[in-house]
Amino acid sequence: MMYWNDLKYVLETVRQGGLSGAARVLKVNHATVSRRIAAAEDAIGARLFDRLPAGYAPTDAGLEAARAAEQMERSSAELNRAIAARDRSLSGTLTITAPQLLVERVLSPILLGFRAVHPEIRINVVATNEVLNLAQREADVAFRIGGSPSPTLVGVRVTDQRAAVYANHDLIARLENDPSLPLDWVRFAHWPGLPKQITSTWPNRRVALVVDDMIAAIGAVRAGIGATRMACFLGDSDPALARLPKVDLFEYSPIWVLTHPDLRAVPRVATFMEFAAARIRKMRPAFEGRLD
Repeated sequence: MMYWNDLKYVLETVRQGGLSGAARVLKVNHATVSRRIAAAEDAIGARLFDRLPAGYAPTDAGLEAARAAEQMERSSAELNRAIAARDRSLSGTLTITAPQLLVERVLSPILLGFRAVHPEIRINVVATNEVLNLAQREADVAFRIGGSPSPTLVGVRVTDQRAAVYANHDLIARLENDPSLPLDWVRFAHWPGLPKQITSTWPNRRVALVVDDMIAAIGAVRAGIGATRMACFLGDSDPALARLPKVDLFEYSPIWVLTHPDLRAVPRVATFMEFAAARIRKMRPAFEGRLD
């Protein structure tokens, strides 16, 4: 008999296109993935993958096993959500996911306040920019920054946002003292180029550094490497930074608080979402970049 513990290794190897991706997702080494696949093949009595020089290629039996594993995965997730939805108490574990900087600057004091009122709820925080799968119970509540959320989730749009261009105080002072200096820019790797809004006021520009992460960008701006665009709640709350003069605010993606439809009536989920949404709404001026 093939067991789920072995079958999930087959599923992830098919999903990820090889052992390396499966090992990364399952947080094990290549040897473990290979060994569990061999155990699944022994249990089922069929070869699930062809071992090729380019890697593991699923056979027809392997694809069929992966499809069966996906059904098992869905059934397990549905059962977990159904059981969680029956929990009517304001206790237990609540798993929250949010971008790292949102946790640091905004959610930490909110979590402190929530724990003071509901100490019997144990909170786990997954601070990541990756989009976790709430249907698989990777989290109970997600804070997402973006346009329209997935139609498979329910929740509220708690605040709009705006962004500005920020630099450290020394760099701004140098630029104001000598307008002929070029504006050094910290660019995100996935951005096509510098924003058009600074073209007229700062025509002399150059890219000083390319990064792939906002934490890295903030560190670079603090160090004086250059200026960059960031959400107002990040830039305005950092005493090392200031807005670059003569640049208007940018529109920025709103913040949502979301959960799976099966969990919205669970008391600890609903109570936390209501608590967090109310706290964030009180902070709307900071998110919208209003300094008055």
